[in-house]
Amino acid sequence: MLALVLVIVAMVSALMAMRFAIHGQEVEVPAVVGLTPPEADKAVANLGLQISVERQYYSPQIPEGRIMSQLPLPGTKVRRGWQLRVAQSLGPTRVAIPDVTGQSEHAAELNIRRRGLDVFSMAEIPAAGIPADQVLAQSPPANASQVAAPKISLLTTTGPEPQAFVMPSFVGQPLGSASRTLADAGFRLGNVNVATAPSDAAGDAANPVAPALVVVPAEATPASIIVSQFPVAGQKVLAGSAVSFDVR
Repeated sequence: MLALVLVIVAMVSALMAMRFAIHGQEVEVPAVVGLTPPEADKAVANLGLQISVERQYYSPQIPEGRIMSQLPLPGTKVRRGWQLRVAQSLGPTRVAIPDVTGQSEHAAELNIRRRGLDVFSMAEIPAAGIPADQVLAQSPPANASQVAAPKISLLTTTGPEPQAFVMPSFVGQPLGSASRTLADAGFRLGNVNVATAPSDAAGDAANPVAPALVVVPAEATPASIIVSQFPVAGQKVLAGSAVSFDVR
């Protein structure tokens, strides 16, 4: 029994000694985010840890050269000799703004995105004498430097607004003269429909079942008289619009 007790005590002592030896080699990972790699090396040297810079990223928050992330995280227990993997900041992205004024909207957008930038917003304005879909101005201005990850706003041109008119009445006029008037004013002739004439004999009281006679409309000619129009008289219309008629 005494021998058995001595064996058990020896085993427990060995386990406790091994446990203390293992835990005695563990250290707590400190926070190194915000330090430079040399500063981080000094901070972990007495703990038996090492710093390994594995990645570099652009960051608008962390100054250039500083550590922006670490693994393992602060407070983690690791063994001595463990390697801390860190990512280092390259600082904010700084680029020169391209000059896209005078380019088409599509070409300007391609030029901006090709440089890794983004289009923030677009506004349009009519400009006399300047073709539509061209960049008039930009913000930030061309060749601006030291701009961190910018988004560029563009001001582009639109085509001139079409002239507005009040539609006159063409009812009662010949189709030919109305068509010439529309063409001279910059309008288009739309659909021309020949109005169906009412039936001459749709039956009467003496012969209620007599078949109705339908008059087949003839083709419209320049001499056809306009009986209705669309848009109607007095309506606001834009130059280039189509005007349709019913004639007889």
